[in-house]
Amino acid sequence: MLFAFAGGRGHAEPLVPLARAAEAAGHAVAFTGKPVIVPALAEQGFTVFPTGSDTNDASTERLPLQPLDAAREDRVLRDGFAGRIARERTADLLALAASWRPDLVVRDEIDFGAAIAAERLGVPCATVLVNASGSFVRRELVAEPLQALRAEHGLPPEPEPALPSRGLVLTPFPPSLRDPAFPLPAGAHGYRAYDVRGAEHPAGVPIVYFTLGTVFDVESGDLFARVLEGLAQLPVGVVATVGCRIDPEELGPLPDTIRVERFVAQSEILPRCSVVVSHAGSGSVLGALAHGLPSVLLPLGADQPGNAARCRELGVARVLDAVATTPEDVRDAVAAILSEPGYRAAAERLGDEIAALPEPAHAVTLLESL
Repeated sequence: MLFAFAGGRGHAEPLVPLARAAEAAGHAVAFTGKPVIVPALAEQGFTVFPTGSDTNDASTERLPLQPLDAAREDRVLRDGFAGRIARERTADLLALAASWRPDLVVRDEIDFGAAIAAERLGVPCATVLVNASGSFVRRELVAEPLQALRAEHGLPPEPEPALPSRGLVLTPFPPSLRDPAFPLPAGAHGYRAYDVRGAEHPAGVPIVYFTLGTVFDVESGDLFARVLEGLAQLPVGVVATVGCRIDPEELGPLPDTIRVERFVAQSEILPRCSVVVSHAGSGSVLGALAHGLPSVLLPLGADQPGNAARCRELGVARVLDAVATTPEDVRDAVAAILSEPGYRAAAERLGDEIAALPEPAHAVTLLESL
């Protein structure tokens, strides 16, 4: 089984529980994706094949925070992931198959090239959803460039080219989190990506976890500083992660109640937290809800505005404008989350839904059936 991802860490991590369960069932497993991401998978004992380029991901240049622009994000999906990146991914995976030919490809939902490569190879392909609300990847955006890519490889036109409406679809997200305007594909199967649930949230000083993920970190302008200034005004402890491309020291001296690291595993920090402040990335949202935690969300781009809107609708989060928000806005939003038990209760209901999903081993039996 070849597990393929075209995005960053948030696109690779949902595949890991499936890969572990596949190995436990006796299958040979390998990962392929961005060179900057696969070393972390190799450290976990997986066979890895770096493919593609991650020039942009390695850049440490700090960029100003841009206002949300749906048209810009749509262009990135259409011209980037469904265009140039899909073309590169198809070629890379076909080349890889000359030395490590899979019997099955399991790809993240925006690795369109992996789906086309699998079809060229004549092997089945399963899709793992990585966008929580489901409103980001839309046929009208990606169909045209994907049809053109199919034609380049001698494949016939497809009504839903490389979209998750075709074949086996697996999702780690609770069904309720899906935007009703973008329902799950018929026959989609859930699996539990987190084993931790029902952790005891320690009494005493609440702990807030703050992250902007691993993709938009250097595009966040002064948002880290503004959020930390707001959190410093509350009687809470704070653990913040800034990613590998930002030096925590550049945030200057901070109160003893605030700890800043480049990376902390969610599984280590979330069981001890009361609130998560994040960019509304799908992985961050899923991690918070899996632990029954409400959030304050500051969407920056990609699928994040849709995720944030859905979380607000479900009553599990407050949403702020990342460009305009002030330290006082952050302070007041977190204080409201802590003081109004309805947010925690709603998040715990979603957490119960996640806990009820089948274990990854069940998903492996579905993969085997292909």
